Amino acid sequence: MENRRVTMNRHTNLLQLEEHMYPLVDVKTPNVFRNLFPYSEIPKIAFNDRVVPHHMPDDIWITDTTFRDGQQSRAPYTTDQIVRIYDYLHKLGGPEGRIRASEFFLYSKKDRDAVEKCMERGYEFPEVTSWIRANKKDFQLVRDMGMRETGILVSCSDYHIFYKMKMTRKQAMEHYLSIVKECLEIGVSVRCHLEDITRADIYGYVIPFCLELMKLRQHYGIPVKVRCCDTMGYGVNYPGAVIPRSVPGIIYGIMIHAGVPSELIEWHGHNDFYKAVSNSTTAWLYGACGVNTSLFGIGERTGNTPLEAMVFEYAQLRGNLGGMDTTVITELAEYYEKEIGYHIPERTPFVGKNFNVTRAGIHADGLLKNEEIYNVFDTEKFLNRSAEVAVSNTSGAAGIAHWIDTHYRLKGDKKVDKNSELVTMIKAWVDSQYEDGRVTVLSDKELEAVIAETCERLGITLK
Repeated sequence: MENRRVTMNRHTNLLQLEEHMYPLVDVKTPNVFRNLFPYSEIPKIAFNDRVVPHHMPDDIWITDTTFRDGQQSRAPYTTDQIVRIYDYLHKLGGPEGRIRASEFFLYSKKDRDAVEKCMERGYEFPEVTSWIRANKKDFQLVRDMGMRETGILVSCSDYHIFYKMKMTRKQAMEHYLSIVKECLEIGVSVRCHLEDITRADIYGYVIPFCLELMKLRQHYGIPVKVRCCDTMGYGVNYPGAVIPRSVPGIIYGIMIHAGVPSELIEWHGHNDFYKAVSNSTTAWLYGACGVNTSLFGIGERTGNTPLEAMVFEYAQLRGNLGGMDTTVITELAEYYEKEIGYHIPERTPFVGKNFNVTRAGIHADGLLKNEEIYNVFDTEKFLNRSAEVAVSNTSGAAGIAHWIDTHYRLKGDKKVDKNSELVTMIKAWVDSQYEDGRVTVLSDKELEAVIAETCERLGITLK
């Protein structure tokens, strides 16, 4: 105790006692935290009430894995689609580069063609980075393509080290460090993907490993990033929860005890337990500068943290959009639906067809009087999407006119009047539906069909 130094913490401006060093604990048998993860039962969330402080970095950002993790769960994108989406990400991220980087596979010619075309765009952000297999041939490919950073897999739980890799912790660490050194030798920055970190021994393996990574960073003078991968979605954001499930505990340990700067820490979450967004936000709050996402959450199993969700998390935490153009989110959703053929579930926040559609009659009445009552924010301003009211027996002529105006995006003098012949005829049809015993709201397709037929009879068009 007496030999430990007292230093000033420049973030809190408080004196603190230098922490103990954390050597590798090279166990003979794997620690799979069976008390927390009893496979034949539901995983446990345990607490010890050890609370760590908030440590929000001065600058936070989003990174993207749409073309890497996102492509592992769907049909591969074409080269043209990748380049088009990359253009959208650049526009969405804005001049401050809130979407800092995007990662790509390099395995196939199609992947490499897409990388080259994206790099030819000359955008500073998102930076084009790669994800490769850990071998010299792939390292050389990264350098030959002029990329400054690559990700490599460094699985860190005993589940992976003992059961998948058939190694001890010491063997795994030595193997990983040799790979990192090879990459740094050719001048390429390494992003270490600590797979399955929420089932790993944080103080017995993860922190000792990160301490070694920081030594390599200092020796070579090249950034070495740490990506905390919640591969199975086990992370929780609750204060006082025990590690390895505690997101605050993981970020605090890596930052404070392993000495990894916030700008080199990134969170990569999965949504197996519906916590991807809250865990990513928590990582920001406790010291990670980066959160890794994919568009619409497309990814392995239940998916990744949705990129669009973190855009609005950023705005809520910072009080501004950091230069991001959120209307691009709607453009991306339309591109996926119309050009790629990917169906976005209707109730998906911010991008689903029905995310700002009010269906309950009493809610619709409130929305028509003042949309702030039932709309999360000005969706017309931020997403180019007006709040809509679904049509039912309680909608009335005003509700039908509102539906037509918003659904067909009619503005100014193009809007339909609630007393028009078109609205009167549609209302008569709607009333007849419910007089025959219908109890559900009318679908968009039903309304589109009857409006098209009525417009044809009246000789008018909605433009």
